[in-house]
Amino acid sequence: MVTEPQVLRAAEPDDGRAQHVTSPPVRTVSKSPTRIALARLRRDRIAMICAAICLAYVLIAIFAPLLARLEGQNPTDLHQNLIDEFGFPTIGPTGEHWFGVEPRLGRDLFARWVYGARPSLIVAVAVTAITTVIGVVVGLVAGFAGGWVDRVLSWLIDLVLSLPYLLFAIASSAVLVAIFGGADGAGAEDVAQIRFVSLICVLAFFGWASLARLVRGQVLSLREREFVAAARVLGVPTRQVLFKELLPNLVAPIVVSVSLALPGYVVAEAGLTVLGAGLIEPTPSWGLTISAATTYYRADPLYLWLPVLGITILVLALSLLGDAVRDAFDPRTRR
Repeated sequence: MVTEPQVLRAAEPDDGRAQHVTSPPVRTVSKSPTRIALARLRRDRIAMICAAICLAYVLIAIFAPLLARLEGQNPTDLHQNLIDEFGFPTIGPTGEHWFGVEPRLGRDLFARWVYGARPSLIVAVAVTAITTVIGVVVGLVAGFAGGWVDRVLSWLIDLVLSLPYLLFAIASSAVLVAIFGGADGAGAEDVAQIRFVSLICVLAFFGWASLARLVRGQVLSLREREFVAAARVLGVPTRQVLFKELLPNLVAPIVVSVSLALPGYVVAEAGLTVLGAGLIEPTPSWGLTISAATTYYRADPLYLWLPVLGITILVLALSLLGDAVRDAFDPRTRR
């Protein structure tokens, strides 16, 4: 938008005649709520620091082979010569092993740590993407359709939310492994891959319902607005009304839900792995390292604290970033 030129009255000269000075056109730029929220987010120093930390973790996961090669080690190599007869390492952090070696097996801890960032981020991102797509679609259809469709989908949402998550997660993982090859004598790597996929499926099954309920509630209020009624009168197809008219108005709650779901799935992956219902060897995982390190935490505290600090810093950064995103997209929030 460009405003009209303004006419300013200057001081009158000695001859008594007034002079008029025309100011240059003033250009005003309109900003959408999303642009305003992003600008508010960029001014938040804590959010930017947390975003940088999350980006660093992503780069560590992507370039894990390069980092391990830079150290000169591999996460699967066994260094039995560096382990005594009781299974304890005979060395600490050195130039060849930056974080030392793992008790009992002698695997390099730095290589295991950088490779351990991969499953946590892959599981968190994959589950968040799946649950977001399913939750948004189910919530849109349930809220807009109404009637028996809304009743059936709402009943399904309530059913998923009422299930005991932890018990079903532990049981479902074992069942999926048995169905898809765990009981047929598959190799360790095949079973580990099945457990990896099954963990994503289990977390996605229990994660979409809360977002679907949130989206449904927003759609119930939006479908009575004038722009939706106008689209119906004009004969706009239902799919276009859902994804072209309603969905853009749901960006803020969806972004907030996604930002808060990521740290939850990181913790869920590590927690289920520690309980034995998540990832298994030979997959490098922080949860597996924590589970194995509980036996050696007094003799080798670095073995335990490395993955604990890795998960803690990542979850803290994601949580603070999620809070900042929520504050930025909520116009009622003022810091």
